[in-house]
Amino acid sequence: MKKTGGTRSVFEKFSQSAIVSAVRIGLVNMIPILIIGAFALILKTFPLTAYQKFLTTTVGGYLLSLFDFVYAATFGVLSVYMTFSISRAFVDIKANPNTVTYGPVFASVLSFFIMSGANLKSFGSESMGPKSMFLAIITGLGASALYLFFERVLGSHKHVLFTSGADRNFNRMITTLLPITLVAIVFAVINLLIVRVFGAESVRELLSNLFNKLFSFGGTGFFKGLFFVLLSSVLWFFGIHGSDTLEGVMQTYFAPGLEANQAAVAAGSEPTQILTKQFFDCFVLMGGCGSAICLLIAILLFSRNRARRGLGYAAAFPMIFNINELMVFGLPIIFNPIMLIPFLLVPLVCYSVAYIAMLTGIVPMITGAVEWTTPIILGGYHATGSVAGSLLQVFNVIIGVLIYVPFVRILDKQSLKQSEKNYVSFMDYFKQNENLLTGTRIMDLDNMYGDFAKTLCAEIRHGIKSGVVLAYQPQYNYKGECVGAEALMRFKHPAHGILYPPVIFKLAEEGGFLTELEQKVLSKTVDDLHEVRARFGDNIKVSVNITGSTVTKPQFLQFCQNLDKTVHFSENNMCIEVTEQTALALDEGGLSALKELKGMGFTLAIDDFSMGQTSLHYMKDGLFDIVKLDGSLITGILEHASYKEIVASITGLASSLNMTVLAEYVETEEQREMLHGIGCDCYQGYLYSKAVFLDE
Repeated sequence: MKKTGGTRSVFEKFSQSAIVSAVRIGLVNMIPILIIGAFALILKTFPLTAYQKFLTTTVGGYLLSLFDFVYAATFGVLSVYMTFSISRAFVDIKANPNTVTYGPVFASVLSFFIMSGANLKSFGSESMGPKSMFLAIITGLGASALYLFFERVLGSHKHVLFTSGADRNFNRMITTLLPITLVAIVFAVINLLIVRVFGAESVRELLSNLFNKLFSFGGTGFFKGLFFVLLSSVLWFFGIHGSDTLEGVMQTYFAPGLEANQAAVAAGSEPTQILTKQFFDCFVLMGGCGSAICLLIAILLFSRNRARRGLGYAAAFPMIFNINELMVFGLPIIFNPIMLIPFLLVPLVCYSVAYIAMLTGIVPMITGAVEWTTPIILGGYHATGSVAGSLLQVFNVIIGVLIYVPFVRILDKQSLKQSEKNYVSFMDYFKQNENLLTGTRIMDLDNMYGDFAKTLCAEIRHGIKSGVVLAYQPQYNYKGECVGAEALMRFKHPAHGILYPPVIFKLAEEGGFLTELEQKVLSKTVDDLHEVRARFGDNIKVSVNITGSTVTKPQFLQFCQNLDKTVHFSENNMCIEVTEQTALALDEGGLSALKELKGMGFTLAIDDFSMGQTSLHYMKDGLFDIVKLDGSLITGILEHASYKEIVASITGLASSLNMTVLAEYVETEEQREMLHGIGCDCYQGYLYSKAVFLDE
């Protein structure tokens, strides 16, 4: 028996908890707001004098006002968005189906405003921006959990305010009144205690005051700066805006260093202060907290996870200007135990290297004022007035990348493991409900199956060129001669291997690229013709299945016409198969397309053929050359005399019309002999071979 304690570490349990999952999902859901806000901030603060002058003078400064407005509406109230998003994610995970979703969400947002100490007249103030994200996490999770607790305790009593005959939605929202009120009272009491006992206006101010006192001991030197970097990174990891919380420390102990150095230079002396605000901005917080530019480069160069690399590309431009919220929230780094070590270690190493470089005189001390949004290389040069400053930044980035790389690979392995788990679950669901899902769009399902279907669909679409492979199932006559082979599409996923074919076609249809997929199958079959004939003989007929939705499209017909110019289908004995259901649904336009395909030299086969008046019409009009019997007729032919009679009727009619009849799913000699006795002498099935890849 396996010991679960050994396979699930504390970190794994922590990372899979409802709290961490809610934070991660909530942060990821905020990515559109983060992207818009990040670009507004870049356009507002781009560190170029001529550009800043252009902003302030063009059309009366309205362009700058526009960027200010967008920034205020995104990052300016980021914590409000975060509270809403995290609360909604937590409710999706923990709430019961009868919970009114808006109840805990409204309770959380209300609690955030109570705890933030914000003046509602100054909407968009600092108390609602990135500096209050820790409070957003606490209220988003805490208020939601408290609401759900009160909902359970109150039970049926929450319906006491129901109004008979009122609108159903009105009554549903009325049930949230009592739990929201109780949550608000709890958080109001907590906030009152903070104000009265500690004399602070908010939790954020309380934390800031505590840390200012923590740094009041000892002089300003290497270890105080080291502790500042460590504490700032720890706060960020737990969702507390480290830069803001420790802003008082920065202004008191480190910011004055630049003025001291500039005064020394003006007096003809050498600068003496290593630690300045620019020191941290340029040589430690490159790309933002955690020296995140190093993480970005590690992901872009070494990660094999396509989604993570996509995040890297999206976050790259803002991170050049040290705006890293998209990476911090999107990865996410907050509450991510795998990233804890490098997120703390890289800034400490960069700090130590930069401190030693300036202490030993390898790099000049900082004498130039530099905006925190200045990109690396430029920032190092302007801060120190030397190329050595730029080289120091590059050296620190290289070290940081090397530290982050193994942890990025661990993330990749973890993502691959989780993806495989989700894949197995999704495939089990699909196979168990395959018939029920025929008229349902899987990607529209509001659950994990719908989410995974979207991801898998995107991966299939992205991998059509390299992922499509073909298996061939040979077809034999009664004499044992190989007379044909059916090309069967397979998709080789880089992580999950060969996918279940019905899933591929289902998602390709929902994703709108089924025609593109089937065109790839046809062109790949053409590419394989030489090798197929080398394996099975020069006279072999190679057939390809094409769905009805594709065969009727003008673009598919045009594709075949272009391909025919180089392949000459009439000389290559190729066959297109369409199902009986497809044939029955074809209108005049579809039948015209089939006739044009036949005119190019294709043989046409009607697949899954049974027996019906409409079906017989297609036999007698000469459009199709081959009839492939419905598999259910073959698998049941030994047990059901009626099946034998149906097949005998089809073979008799086909013989009179000079058509070939082929039986699929032939698995036993008894089936073959019975089929031979009633006039069917072409077979495909496991009696001869399963579908195999050419290299097999």
